[in-house]
Order: sequence, then C-alpha cells, then structure tokens
Amino acid sequence: MRKLLPLLSTNPHGGGRSALTCRFRCGDACFHEVPNTSDNEYVGDVIAGVLSRRSALRAAAVVTVASAAGGAVVLGGAPEAVARPGKPGSGKADGARGLRFAAVAPNTADQVTVPAGYAQNVVIRWGEPILRGTPAFDSEKQTAKAQAGQFGYNNDFLSLLPLRGEHHRQVLVANHEYTDEVLMFRGYDSENPTREQVEIAWAAHGLSVVVVQEEHRSGKLTPVTRHHLNRRLHTTSEFELTGPAAGSDLVKTSADPEGRTVLGTLNNCAGGTTPWGTTLHGEENFNQYFAFGSSATDKRYGVGTGASERKWERFDKRFDLRQEPNEVHRQGWVVELDPYDPDSTPRKRTALGRFKHEAAQPRLTEDGRPVVYMGDDERFDYFYKFVSSKRMKKGGSRAAREHNLTLLDEGTLYVAKLTGDSPAAEIDGTGKLPNDGEFDGSGQWIPLATATADGAVSHVPGMTADEVFVFTRLAGDKVGATKMDRPEDVEPSPRSGRVYVALTNNSNRGKGTNPGADEANPRNLNKHGQILELAEHWDDPASDGFAWRLFLVAGDPNDPATYFAGFPKEKVSPISCPDNVAFDPHGNLWISTDGNQLGSHDGLFGVATHGERRGELKQFLTVPRGAETCGPIIQDRRVLVAVQHPGELDGASVENPKSEWPDGPGKLVRPAVVSVWRTDGRDIGV
Repeated sequence: MRKLLPLLSTNPHGGGRSALTCRFRCGDACFHEVPNTSDNEYVGDVIAGVLSRRSALRAAAVVTVASAAGGAVVLGGAPEAVARPGKPGSGKADGARGLRFAAVAPNTADQVTVPAGYAQNVVIRWGEPILRGTPAFDSEKQTAKAQAGQFGYNNDFLSLLPLRGEHHRQVLVANHEYTDEVLMFRGYDSENPTREQVEIAWAAHGLSVVVVQEEHRSGKLTPVTRHHLNRRLHTTSEFELTGPAAGSDLVKTSADPEGRTVLGTLNNCAGGTTPWGTTLHGEENFNQYFAFGSSATDKRYGVGTGASERKWERFDKRFDLRQEPNEVHRQGWVVELDPYDPDSTPRKRTALGRFKHEAAQPRLTEDGRPVVYMGDDERFDYFYKFVSSKRMKKGGSRAAREHNLTLLDEGTLYVAKLTGDSPAAEIDGTGKLPNDGEFDGSGQWIPLATATADGAVSHVPGMTADEVFVFTRLAGDKVGATKMDRPEDVEPSPRSGRVYVALTNNSNRGKGTNPGADEANPRNLNKHGQILELAEHWDDPASDGFAWRLFLVAGDPNDPATYFAGFPKEKVSPISCPDNVAFDPHGNLWISTDGNQLGSHDGLFGVATHGERRGELKQFLTVPRGAETCGPIIQDRRVLVAVQHPGELDGASVENPKSEWPDGPGKLVRPAVVSVWRTDGRDIGV
C-alpha cells in the first residue's frame, strides 16, 4: 500500500485551519465547550458501520426501509465501477460526463490552480466599487462610507441569476461572512480598535448584488459598476423579521419595541437560490459578535461571557447583552433577498428556525410547496427541514412574485433523527463489518412547530411556539434529534431528488466525555469529514421519514477508513473537510473544502453521483495560501468560486503578508470571486 499523505498539522483549530481563521471566523469555537450538552443520540452512534459495508454497495445492494406508515423507500446501491479513469494529475481527461478534465494534483501554490486547457479571471475583489459615486479602493484611505458602496469582504455563498432584456448579463449575489481586521488595517490593535475601523468592518459584512457582463467567447465575467440593480447590505442596513417569531417579546429591543425591524445581517455563510428567483442567506457564527452573554440560551448558542473579539460593544450597545439581551435573538436566521428589486427590504424568515445556519436550499413538492433543507454548523448539532404549507405561483407577474415572497412564513419546521440497524456490541469504532453485512439506515423528521396565518403551534412539550423558533437548538435537544458532525451545506439533487449533507469534521468525537463512533460514524477524532446521502420516503420532500447512507468518507484514499461510494480508491483525488456543495448540469456533485488536513491547499472537487462511475472524485482547482474554497457555481461553460480569506495564516498581517494573491507582491491580499472556463470554448468537463 502507498504511504498515507502527510497531515498538514496537528493543530486543534478545526481541521487544517490556522489559529487566525478560528479567531476571526467563528470566535475560536473549537476551544470552547461544546454547546450541545444534551444526551441525544450522536450521529456516530448511527453510521459507524458504513465503511465496512462498502462491499455490499459494490455488489449493488439495495436498502429498503419501512416507514412508520407502512410505506417504503429504496436507496439503490451503485453497480461495480468498471471504468478506468486516468490517475489524478496524470494529464488524462477521462471520466464521467462533466468530469472529463485532468485532475489537479494536491499542491501548495499561492494561486488558483486549474486543469490544463482551462483559463480563469478574477471577477471582483474586496473593495471594488459597485455603487454610483463610490471611490476606487485605497487601503490606506479606506472609509466606512466608501466600503458601503464597495464589494464586501470574505465572499462566501454565490448565486448567478438571469437578467432578462440585457444580453450576456447575469446578476451575481454574494455573501460576506466575516472580516479579518489584521489583514485589512495597517497597525491594527485588537485590544483597541478605532471607531473608523469598526465602522469599516460593519460595512464590509453582509451581502452584495452586482450585475456581471459575460464575455461571449469565454467564461470571463466582469462587474457592471453603477448598474441600477447593484446593491450593498451590511451591519447597519435595515432587515425585516417575518413569520411566527416576528413581534415576539423575545426579539424586542429598546431600539425596536415592535420586534420587527433589525439592523444588519452577520456572518452570512452558504445559502440557496429559490425556484421563484430570490436568494437565501444563512447567518452562521453570529454569536461571536456579542459580548457579556449570561443566560442558558446564550451558552447553548456559544455566546461568550466576556468582551467580544472585535469589541463592537464599545461602539454600539446592541452588541452588549447586558444592555440589550434580546439583540442576539435577532441574528441566526435565514435571510431572503429579492435581487431584482433594489428597493426591497430583505426578510429574516423566522419560520425556518434560529441556529447557526450554514445553508438553505429549497426543492418543491409535486404540488409546488417549497421544502428547505438546513444544517446547523456546530459540532454535535442538528439537521433540519422546513415544509411550507403554501404553493409557489409560476410566472413573473407582480402578483406571483408578491405571493412567492410569503412562502417561507407558513409551514412546519422539522429536525432529523437517524436510526441504524446494527447492535451496539458489533460496533468497535474501527469500521469492522457488522454481522448483518448490510448498509442501511432510516430517519425520522420530528416536527418542532407549525406556523400558520392565524398563529403558531409548538409540537415540543414545555416550549411555546415562540421559544421553538427562537431557541430552535433547545427544541432539537428536547425531542431527541441526532447529533451530527458539523452539518454544513445541504443540497438536493435536481436530477434524483436525493439530498446530500456535507459533514465537515469533528475532531472532538470520542475525545474525553464526548460521544465516540459506534454505528453512526466511521472514525473517532474525525479530521476529514464525510457526505451523507438521504432519500425521502416515496421521493416526497414533505415526507416524515427517509433512508440514508454515507456517500463519501473523506481523507487520503490510501487510508482504509475512507470510502468513495464503492469507486476504486486508487483512482480518486484525496479530499478533506467537505463544506459547500453544488450540482452541475450533468448531475455530478461538486464539493468545496475548508481546512484540508492532507498537506494541500483547499480546493474544488467534482464527484459522480450515478452510473457506473458513481463515486469517481476529481479535483478541479486549488486556492492560494491560507484560503478556503466557497460558493461554487457550475454552469455549462464556467465554474465560479469564492476565494475566501487568502493569506489567513498565523502571524499574518498587513505588514507581514502570507500570500501575494490576487495582485502580486506589494499589494494587499484581497478575497475575490474567480471564474474558470475552457480555453477551447466547450462546456466544462465534456
């Protein structure tokens, strides 16, 4: 057997992350006590036998799970992989349709590395002006007013929407998750930030809407500055609370006694694009911006008891929970934005629950009701879905658009409970095959609360409906939801309807008193993560049950603890820490990574989900030093990624940069969006 790839480091900062990333991105969550102290079943208690059942998958085993109502769902196993793709980095462009490119080899180059025969351009960087009257970016003369009209910092989720009536133009929507003050401001003093620095950081958070122009003969995109649809939303922009928790006493503050108007959206991570033409944005690690938390609910959401990292509470009392204890309840939602209406107020949809939203991607039931799948990005937290009670109206009329902007305010919120079939005595944590030799599992959607036009009803004993929607994590605790390994992005396949959940990692599994791996997860001290595949009963997104299995267990393919849906492991690229996921037009799943632990930079990978090459995984690109790959979009002729926090390595600062991307030596390191296309003008990977 070949030697295992070297680990990037043994640091405890969540996979291969630097301490600087942990500090500014999630408030050092890995060093804090795990917020979920419930005794709910851990996903590691449910699927540890997955790897050892790989032989059953290769033999085209099928998993049949009876539902509580007597129905059944079948997750068919993949046939034996008989294709002979080229080895990663070999230069051969064999592969599943959509993945026929020469896989990029693992590397540590300070650039975006793409396959042979592909080209790229930086679409837009942090600080580039997008609104009328905004000055060009000047890092030495930056102001909050300028930043409020410029593209924000640390781009994450991306969406590209069509723009009717304007030839070769699309609308790009981007999340801006957080700020790296030490990489933004020369001489930054973390103990004594200035008001100007804080206000610039406020303006650098949030969302950007910018029209982009396509180059007809390539995949190149360039921003159309000063377009009337261009928009910036940030920490002092106005947002509307809608749905069952709007107006609740739990969200009222001295500045907003009605509990319906919120300033700002924070830590927007991944998101989703709706069938009715809006975008969804998940507020994730919002807890880190608030200071002096004291309640049990603050603790459950990871709010610290002392000062915050950025010290925003010194400049606005809403970040000081001693003065405004409810302000933190106004963050942690899914935001819906209408990119086609620059005068609209974005809405925080409280019916979708409050937690660390990594993403929110809808699909429709047969009768047209949206179902939104969501992960709570925390070690040992939960996986949710929301089923609307209202049907989408087709068409672009004003009446249809106004109706569709109400779809996510009424319906039922659920949390997932997974169940395995192997006796605990057969699971020793090594992935040894259980006696039944089968790969199967079932799941139940447990209702938490239902919102209607006339009010809301709780399904959780001892909690009101308001409490369920505002303190959704506690509701999941009470009903016995299954603890997961950082459920991040979730994506239903437009082709098969199966849902794919990226579980990034959990290095705390099996450590100390934390749960270990028995039937639900193949590894203790999970550094590399996995992807779970589930099928709803009868392929009905509104079903109350599902079947599941592991689709991919990440890591070095030479490690026996890894698994690639039964595809020969010597013919796949190594992958670590899956984060954002998306589908291409051919039904392949594309995976971006965050915190690679295998000695290479993070990257973007494509993997076949069906056919004889199911499980064939190939690396498409890598990102520069210190960067994370975010927000992938895979169109016929281009791939877009958000290159987040380049140069974010320990010891880095404006004065001591650790990366020269994207503009070379002597220039400030800047997060940016990158477009990649084939130089011969043909479709990606065909």
